[in-house]
Amino acid sequence: MTVMTAVTAVLGAGLAGCGAPENARTETTAHPARSSVPPAGAGPSVTAPAEEEPPTMAPGPAGLTPVFERRADGSKDRSEKVVALTFDADMTADQGPRAAAGEHFDNPELIALLRRLKVPSTVFMTGRWAREYPSQARSIGTDPLFETANHSYSHYAFSSPCYGLPAVARADMRGEVERAFTEFRRAGARNVVPYFRFPGGCYDDASLKTLASTGVTAVQWDVVSGDAFATDADAVAEQVLEGVRPGSLVVMHCTRSAAPVTGEAVRRVVPELRRQGYRFVKVSELMRG
Repeated sequence: MTVMTAVTAVLGAGLAGCGAPENARTETTAHPARSSVPPAGAGPSVTAPAEEEPPTMAPGPAGLTPVFERRADGSKDRSEKVVALTFDADMTADQGPRAAAGEHFDNPELIALLRRLKVPSTVFMTGRWAREYPSQARSIGTDPLFETANHSYSHYAFSSPCYGLPAVARADMRGEVERAFTEFRRAGARNVVPYFRFPGGCYDDASLKTLASTGVTAVQWDVVSGDAFATDADAVAEQVLEGVRPGSLVVMHCTRSAAPVTGEAVRRVVPELRRQGYRFVKVSELMRG
């Protein structure tokens, strides 16, 4: 795919195959409350209830949507060991019949585990997931331990090819973002941040240009957990532990049917990283530095 100048594709396993394109970073800036959300009711009506508004990034070259990735220094003083665990709550627009037949695209046990372990996390939720599980979307979106970010409505690809995902027409891309935010509000989520994760991690200049008017900051990752479709929790945990560096963004999944061992892996990863001196943060804190 065509990507921005200075972008390096780092692809790995994920739900429908997640990769980690790396993009030159611009300096993060904290915007006023209303300027950091999409206009005209498109984005979250209420952002995370923190003392500070969630930071966003200035537009990239030619006004393209900015892309946030791992903070190489870890924190402002370059010494603090912080890591952000992120969880994709994936459900595509056409999976309703499978859910009706009993397939579980949610993972309430994982969310309960994160609460017990007191792990601040960012959940990148599709609008279709929030529509299917509104009570869970509300529970996650009103718990200060978590922040809810946008993963599109349908989980279709914003550039192709992308691991076999159906493609979103360019004319529909903005609507995919807006519709997801609408579903979050409808479910009652309040801790919503103006961050967007491309399905499959796939994007190009055209999609970055199209989404610029939504006001979101795209968020990628540098550590692929490999939890999607995995059956060996120890292997997932090892992959995370081997990949984490100060300032890392880890991608995992919150979908029982497609990522059944994530909870087991988290039970190992969290205490071990804490033993190594790491502190868990949400993406907003990592971006703030």
